[in-house]
Amino acid sequence: MNLIQAKGLSHSFEHLLYDDVNIDIKEKESVAVLGVSGSGKSSLINNLSTLLKPKSGIVNLNGKNDIYSINDDEILSIRKNEIGIIFQSHYLFRGFNVLENLKVASILTNQKIDMDLLEKFGISDLLKQQIGELSGGQQQRLSIARVLQKKPKIIFADEPTGNLDKNTSIKVMEVVFNYLNINNAAMLIATHDIEIANMCDRIFYLKDCKLVETKK
Repeated sequence: MNLIQAKGLSHSFEHLLYDDVNIDIKEKESVAVLGVSGSGKSSLINNLSTLLKPKSGIVNLNGKNDIYSINDDEILSIRKNEIGIIFQSHYLFRGFNVLENLKVASILTNQKIDMDLLEKFGISDLLKQQIGELSGGQQQRLSIARVLQKKPKIIFADEPTGNLDKNTSIKVMEVVFNYLNINNAAMLIATHDIEIANMCDRIFYLKDCKLVETKK
């Protein structure tokens, strides 16, 4: 089953970013998008994840066809219940400690705090730490754990390992890939990291306004 599908997707700001993008991503599948800065990787993630309406084209998510044709309440429901988005910035609540951040997410998504997941990310002993006391890498691991705790069917990730060292990046992504397999989920990840991209099932390049699949 295709969880993510784009047909004829195009987007532009001052200039055209990409045109006639077509992509299908199935359950348990991970797809990486590579491209130079400014090529449109983040905009593509935003178009596919309900955050930014494309200039043209259709986006289908988890059986919901043409999501930008449905009402705002339905889009919010998809965003809340079916999608997890890992941003370049962690967007944690700085006035709260780690546990409080997780509790807020737990309440909003009706999911329990997953202590086993926190252990896998190496942050289970940081629950009483204020966000400002964490390193950039710890903050990023917490933000990724918070997304997985939501139990999304679809994950969109924009440079999720940018604040992590090489070894930690690989360990974190292994946890994410395991999540996809266990939960029959799918992921699209925008990254500059070739090694992370090679861990994915498929790789695309966004170049000259076109999204083209490449052989690994």
